[in-house]
Amino acid sequence: MHQTPPQKTFSVAVLDWYVTHARRLPWRSLPGEHPDPYHVWLSEIMLQQTTVATVGPYFRKFLDRWPNVVEMAAAPLDDILTAWAGLGYYARARNLHKCAITVAREHNGVFPGDMAELLALPGIGPYTAAAISAIAFGQPETVVDGNIERIISRLYRISTPLPAAKKEITEYAAKLTPRHRPGDYAQALMDIGAGICLPRNPKCSVCPVSGYCKAFATDDMESYPVKAPKKIKPTRRATIFWVQRPDGQVLIRRREEKGLLGGMMEFPSTDWAEDAVETEAAIEHLLQGQTPGLLRGVSVHKPVRHTFTHFHLELQPVAAQLVSADTLSIDGAIWVDPDEFDSYALPTLMIKVARAVLESSSS
Repeated sequence: MHQTPPQKTFSVAVLDWYVTHARRLPWRSLPGEHPDPYHVWLSEIMLQQTTVATVGPYFRKFLDRWPNVVEMAAAPLDDILTAWAGLGYYARARNLHKCAITVAREHNGVFPGDMAELLALPGIGPYTAAAISAIAFGQPETVVDGNIERIISRLYRISTPLPAAKKEITEYAAKLTPRHRPGDYAQALMDIGAGICLPRNPKCSVCPVSGYCKAFATDDMESYPVKAPKKIKPTRRATIFWVQRPDGQVLIRRREEKGLLGGMMEFPSTDWAEDAVETEAAIEHLLQGQTPGLLRGVSVHKPVRHTFTHFHLELQPVAAQLVSADTLSIDGAIWVDPDEFDSYALPTLMIKVARAVLESSSS
């Protein structure tokens, strides 16, 4: 028979399970060990909207280059962005650098453990602050990520759809959070969510707390969490240019610091808009009054599609050769050998464009 979970017996069951079943992750200390706040912070920022499998190699790479927050603070932003390339959501990388600088300058290179002080740092919101405070400093803060959200929703059969249910879920989660080993407890719930309380076909038979779960008792686990209907994502379009000099170098430029892919490098393009731009008009936009005779061998390549959180993007690559070595007059643009793209902060989207052009050119 189902019962509302008593905080102590629930957390004991979770923590006992964790001792035996904790995932071994590059940033995680073993159960009962004292974690490094720098490792916790770095991993939590990287894990926002990104999978554990993807983050692992990036985490190791960052630690190799910047073993502590002071060394990261001393690094140029461009080095951080280049190392981050491919991880997505690039505002995280900019805020990572800002946060490192703030911790180095205002906290003598030592992360604060207090929630209010953590929330004052760049790029740290309520979830990340709670995770750092609980995991790195043993404070009994309530940590609710996507996995824990799913567990609590099922535990109490919360019918309010997400995202409106977040406040209610957090309130229930807070009642279960123990004062003893809150960091291990939070990570244990993350692991249960990642490996047992799955979105589809949850493994309830091996769950250490299924006896407390209302959804398990009524066998409707997959109905929770309830989600609001998804909005239809609009599609934006643009023409993007692969302009190559006679020596083989390609034109790239830096995006503005704000907004999507802020501060990253890109191939020049028209604005991302609802309506596509004809190739001739796009070339005029690129040249901005300079003579069209600068370019030859113009070719249109297969469109590149990419999905962001709120919209789809369709880019039409147009490749062209510069007639002479004279550079185009484009603000912030530089010429780079394609073999050296790895040394620049090119996001995944731009790597897709490069691959589309190079593959079709060689076929």
